[in-house]
Amino acid sequence: MFAPSDQRLVKRARAHHKQAWLQLVKRYEGLVFNHALRMTGNRDDAMDVMQEVFISVFRNLHLWRGDSSFKTWLMTIAQHRCVEHFRRQRPQAQEDVLEHIASDDDWHNPEAVYRGQAQGQQLVRAMQALPFEQRQVVELKFFQHLTLEQIAQQTDCSVNTIKSRFYKAIAALQQQLESL
Repeated sequence: MFAPSDQRLVKRARAHHKQAWLQLVKRYEGLVFNHALRMTGNRDDAMDVMQEVFISVFRNLHLWRGDSSFKTWLMTIAQHRCVEHFRRQRPQAQEDVLEHIASDDDWHNPEAVYRGQAQGQQLVRAMQALPFEQRQVVELKFFQHLTLEQIAQQTDCSVNTIKSRFYKAIAALQQQLESL
């Protein structure tokens, strides 16, 4: 059986079909949560941001015109909520961000699980040490797989500004990870 398209689900959700809305949330909650987690560095804050994102999307669903994909529109809102969260409170680096990231399929290889968690924690600590604007570009480039042009468009910055932030972030991450 084929899953309904985002456009169809949005159309039905606009017509107050609860199941269509729930399908949209279920389809994207992991993506939004992981994005928020990488940006905030804290599970509780990520949950708060995710909740704010879906409330905002629900309230503004009628504004989505379909100029971009629903996923792009949703992730733009998620990015804006992360920026708002950062402005409200500057998050501190968390030691336990990736505590439960290991896949259930890896339970039989404890060494691989430990190594993966340690590397993930190092990366998250290094990302949290970056200025927010650089962390934002790294998140959008590597985890959301956006081009630098798309990042510039989403953040309302010039492509040159995004390139500068990106290259500074990569240099800083390299330096931090090499010193460990």
